[in-house]
Amino acid sequence: MKSVDALPQSKTHRGENFPVASRLIAAEHRAPILAYYRFARGADDVADSPLLSPEEKLEGLDAFEATLLGRSEAIEAAKPLREVLSARGLSPRHALDLLRAFRMDAVKKRYASWEELMGYCALSAAPVGRFVLTVHGESEATWPASDALCSALQVINHLQDCRDDYRARDRVYIPQDRLAAFGIGVESLDAAVACPALREVLKDLARETGSLIDEGLGLLPLIEDFRLRLEIAAIARLARRLDALLLRRDPLSETVHLRKPAFLAWSLVGIVEGLLVSLRRPPRTAAHPTSARR
Repeated sequence: MKSVDALPQSKTHRGENFPVASRLIAAEHRAPILAYYRFARGADDVADSPLLSPEEKLEGLDAFEATLLGRSEAIEAAKPLREVLSARGLSPRHALDLLRAFRMDAVKKRYASWEELMGYCALSAAPVGRFVLTVHGESEATWPASDALCSALQVINHLQDCRDDYRARDRVYIPQDRLAAFGIGVESLDAAVACPALREVLKDLARETGSLIDEGLGLLPLIEDFRLRLEIAAIARLARRLDALLLRRDPLSETVHLRKPAFLAWSLVGIVEGLLVSLRRPPRTAAHPTSARR
């Protein structure tokens, strides 16, 4: 097996579409979240590497799992998370679910339907939100709304990068039945400008993503941790803005990412919205059940 621990890191948490452990998060929670991010980014880079065969990718992801579970010392990117899980008595389940998604990426190139794509998001996106909530000791009652919001973030990334995913990895997350319904195939993603049929497919998916964001907004009043509530509110507002851009712009030929000034401005709008939710919440009367050891 080729060394996967020496692969260059594609980006850091500061290069993501959405905040990752920003200063809104309490200091004691940032390090665990960043350890999870480092693990996820390293494993994702293995699954996306053009230098590795599918078999080598699977072997590399197995090495991530073995190191996480203490059966190996091969993967440096897995060790900080292993230490966090041990120190806090947390289950590795949310990291192991991510590895299941990356194993899919190593071998799977197409998704037949929206339902199949949501099954992928349940492994690639939902565990991220669940880990953050678990680190904060939030109730598992928050998970369904968190899953919806995280799935929306994942689909937004897929729509933004649909041409690059196809060209660089021959990977298409756009559901095949949606393309077929408009009489087009995956080759439409290779154009300089999206054809009218592809634009309709992408807008249809953006509308469904908007519904996921609406569902995810139900998470805000459920969150007990004030600072986490503001972080999630900022993320939700950024998601709403990017989804609006996807409804109006062609991701094959136009910018559908936020530059830093817009990123900061829309984050601030979200924080204000989070503050308003906080003001409307009834006073906390009893300790809430936690999922800290699940």
